[in-house]
Amino acid sequence: MLLILGGTTEGRLAVRVADGAGSPYWYSTRGGLQQIECKNGTHITGVLDEAAMTAFCVAHGIRLLIDAAHPFATELHRTVASVAESLDLPVVRVERVYPDRASLRWCEDYTDAIRQLETDGITRLLALTGVQTIGRLRPFWSRHDCWFRILHREESLEKAAGEGFPQERLAFYEEEDDASLIARLLPQAILTKESGESGGFNEKVEAAQAAGIPVYVVRRPPLPAGFETVTGEHGLRKAIERLAPGFFPLRSGFTTGACATAASKAALLSLLGQPTGETVEVVFPDGERLSLPVASCSINDHHPADQPLIPQSDDARAGLVERQVLFDPSVPAGSKKVLPRVVMHRPIVESAVATVIKDAGDDPDVTNGQEIVATVAFSDEPGIHFLQGEGVGRVTLPGLGLPIGGPAINRVPRQMMEQNLSALYDGGLDITISVPGGRELARRTFNPKLGIVDGISIIGTSGIVRPFSNEAFVDAIRREIEVAMAVGAPMLVINSGAKSEAFLKARFPDLPPQAFVHYGNFIGETLKIAADLKVPQVTMGIMLGKAVKLAEGHLDTHSKSVVMNKAFLKEVAAAAGCSSATAEAIDRLTLARELWHGLPATDAQHFFSAVLSRCYTTCTSIYPGNGPDTMSGSAKESLAILLLDEDGNLFE
Repeated sequence: MLLILGGTTEGRLAVRVADGAGSPYWYSTRGGLQQIECKNGTHITGVLDEAAMTAFCVAHGIRLLIDAAHPFATELHRTVASVAESLDLPVVRVERVYPDRASLRWCEDYTDAIRQLETDGITRLLALTGVQTIGRLRPFWSRHDCWFRILHREESLEKAAGEGFPQERLAFYEEEDDASLIARLLPQAILTKESGESGGFNEKVEAAQAAGIPVYVVRRPPLPAGFETVTGEHGLRKAIERLAPGFFPLRSGFTTGACATAASKAALLSLLGQPTGETVEVVFPDGERLSLPVASCSINDHHPADQPLIPQSDDARAGLVERQVLFDPSVPAGSKKVLPRVVMHRPIVESAVATVIKDAGDDPDVTNGQEIVATVAFSDEPGIHFLQGEGVGRVTLPGLGLPIGGPAINRVPRQMMEQNLSALYDGGLDITISVPGGRELARRTFNPKLGIVDGISIIGTSGIVRPFSNEAFVDAIRREIEVAMAVGAPMLVINSGAKSEAFLKARFPDLPPQAFVHYGNFIGETLKIAADLKVPQVTMGIMLGKAVKLAEGHLDTHSKSVVMNKAFLKEVAAAAGCSSATAEAIDRLTLARELWHGLPATDAQHFFSAVLSRCYTTCTSIYPGNGPDTMSGSAKESLAILLLDEDGNLFE
């Protein structure tokens, strides 16, 4: 059981993550003003001092404390730390993202802020530090012009009045933005707290700087020792999975793109002579920073003896991370040390190699447990260049948004590597990604159909593998349709799997293999993609079990989402004019496919036509058609639905 201490934006984030597990938890806030829905949790309110929090944790079997409270809630942080120590509980701190501390006037506390303001001659101040700080800043506002911006609610107004602060000097968040408020009050400076990005810190600073006034900032208090800090949803979930096993029924993992980025960064760090530990921190597409374990990392050095000695001075090298290292007995191979004299040197051909083991969590990913290897070398060409290594596929068809002939490293993984590596080194780099055994693994993926040969793809849009990810499946559908259009397929043939695809390939033998795309259970998502990409003609093959669900309006036909509805089928039969014998046959059904042989011959044609008609009605609400015939209002020429029996016979 988890106890989340919230009341903030980070508290909402923690609730979203916890709700995704489907397990019960507790969410605690000091007051009842935060409106929040906990789907699987219980929201409690009221101050929990050390004794109350300890008793609560014992009574409810709390195994993990999640501190998602405000960064300035110092008393709560201390209470959490004390309770955690006494009960031997782990603590995860959901921390905000804080900007750099450059070009601002930093204050250790409110006393220090008053001292600096007085010293700098500030007599007209806008305080954006909240109603709770009015009392602490009394020595300043009692002598100078000062405004406080607070939330426009009764308890805040009462707090300000209780401190004796004049009501006419109050401003409210709800009434105007930072820039408008500064323009109206014309303060000499603003005072704010280091509240992080979610606390609107950047907006306050930008508004003050645009107005040309200084920003005084009270530093956030340090957290107690022993808190494990995360900055986003992925890090929080990974921490919960590790510290409270079983709360999530399935573990999440990392994509091949995230693993390739971690391996590349570890290799570059080694190449630059910087220490590499057992883990490396990676910035993910959403800005979150997570650490991945590194299995191995080493430098490959080569000293060509046949190259001439070349003189080079320190001045030519100063301030640069060199691609060539001085060849001198006193300089260890791979060192970036700059010798304090002009020396003779030979170029060193140098690269570094690092390996990360792919952990897909509990997702049935074919690359789980595989080595993702990155070799990084300096390049004379500017920018970052991606090369194909062993087991990584090569692109042979258009439509993927990747260079034909280049490695199958998708756009987001490329961006992740570029972002993480360019932050360390701004020169040219060659990155070779390899996956030993990837050629064999690729046979179990969609790559052959996508025109990717010789290996797997390096993929991932978020860097995180969610167990049995629907998102990943739908992304794969989109990629397949994009390739089908890029190779000029005259028609897209969508089907539920290998069996129905085999029947449809026999029906349309002249279509390229890329024209056939599996929708699995995601009929609606597939048709939405077809509509979005303006596919002119779609033929859908569907088995009867999925067809009867689709006819009822269900675009997701997974058995976990919807089951066969006999009452609905009898309604269809009655509307089609079928006899009572058909209704009786429906009552006896165990599986929908039994309808192929269980209906009276005189009723079968009418019943299956009615089912097919209702399937059209459901589908055309998503895919109205993109062909020229749709100008007249008919979508049937753009969308064809073929009802398949178990032997591949078609009902149209």
